[in-house]
Amino acid sequence: MRAALNWAFSLEGDASIGIALTAAAVPLWMRLSLLEECRGRTEQALATLGTGASRDARREMQLHAALGASLTFNRSEIPDVVTEIGAAWTKALELAERLNDAEYRLRSLWGLWFFHTTSGRHRIALTLAQRLSILAAKRPEPLDRLAGEQMIGISQHYLGDQASARRHLECVTAHYIPPIQRSDIIRFEIDLLVGARVFLAWVLWLQGFPDQAIQTAEGSIAAARATNHAISLCYALAQAACPIALLIGDLAAAEQYTRVLLDHSTRHAPARWHDYGRIYQGLLVIGRGDVIAGLQLLRAGLGERGKARSRVLRTILLLTAEALGRAGEIADRLATVEEVLEWTAHNDERWLIAELLRIKGELLLMQGAPEAAATAEDHFRQALDLAHRQGALSWELRSATSLARRLRDQGRSVEALASLQPVYDWFTEGFETADLKAARNLLNTLPTWQEGAAGQPAVKKV
Repeated sequence: MRAALNWAFSLEGDASIGIALTAAAVPLWMRLSLLEECRGRTEQALATLGTGASRDARREMQLHAALGASLTFNRSEIPDVVTEIGAAWTKALELAERLNDAEYRLRSLWGLWFFHTTSGRHRIALTLAQRLSILAAKRPEPLDRLAGEQMIGISQHYLGDQASARRHLECVTAHYIPPIQRSDIIRFEIDLLVGARVFLAWVLWLQGFPDQAIQTAEGSIAAARATNHAISLCYALAQAACPIALLIGDLAAAEQYTRVLLDHSTRHAPARWHDYGRIYQGLLVIGRGDVIAGLQLLRAGLGERGKARSRVLRTILLLTAEALGRAGEIADRLATVEEVLEWTAHNDERWLIAELLRIKGELLLMQGAPEAAATAEDHFRQALDLAHRQGALSWELRSATSLARRLRDQGRSVEALASLQPVYDWFTEGFETADLKAARNLLNTLPTWQEGAAGQPAVKKV
């Protein structure tokens, strides 16, 4: 199929034939995940468009949308390309509105939503998602309406409103019916059910349901396999299954998911997904104690994306900061955390701030600078308060554990117990995950805490 497409577009002759063939072949390229081919051919076609009255606005709209789509899922984490993505989708939307083309308005609104999401402008992204939702409500295709629900849910997640995010994402998973023709992949590049489950898995983990989170991540893999769409499967593995398995401390599962990601991306997907596999390999090696070898793998996978601020790379920051700090890279890790905190201060990425504050506090304690203990305690308390207000129970547990450990080490065991036990008691599952085991072990060192039956908390709140 790839050879046939390349042959068709190598034909010499009337440029308008090549432009028409390019526009017509875009859905096939998207379906087959041939993103680099799509990008190259659309750029060639755009370069041969006429000028003035001879310029075909509809073809131009289709080509800008195709260029935006191909860049979005192949190069969106390379900083120099991000502006190009925004320009392509902006032009596509401008033409779609001029031509009153509802289909391409949908695609372009999604593209601009993705562009602003990647750039951290989540309030603008939420507005675009709401615009798409209003447009989709007037159309007969139910998947369009679910796409709007998914986009709103993802934006709310980034903004730190996990309860709202969960409602919108569960709406997608509850009402999704697989279409006969995969128009959702052509419009939105990733299967809708896969995308919804990926972010729902994160929301569930943040809300303190780690068992349900990993089950939902596994469900995203199953949904992706059912579509036979290479990028949807890579997306499910790289964006949900691998990082969540690492966060809960299940290194065996993380290794299995990473192996599948490496194998599948080598054979079927763009290089960026294979880079993620190498990054997760590095995290696994670090998690098993070999920081130097793991760091080499990590840096090899990051490559030109090392300075990008994608969700995956922000997650990597969380998974490596403390381990690398203990290995002597305290100053570098502190600088990285400060950089991301400064970035979040100028953007709307609220979901991550509590954990960043906690990590900064831990690194300051490792550094042992004057006044570090008081500053670290202040960061832990800020993180605890913010996580509580966002309903991010897993971040809240991590912050409470860091604070309680610090208070215990200062001989303030009563305060330590009062900080950690109420948070621990909110959990109803996941008691064998790394964070809950660490919290339970810490509680066992506090003299007035008594563990309930079968390792469960003594008090359960409903």
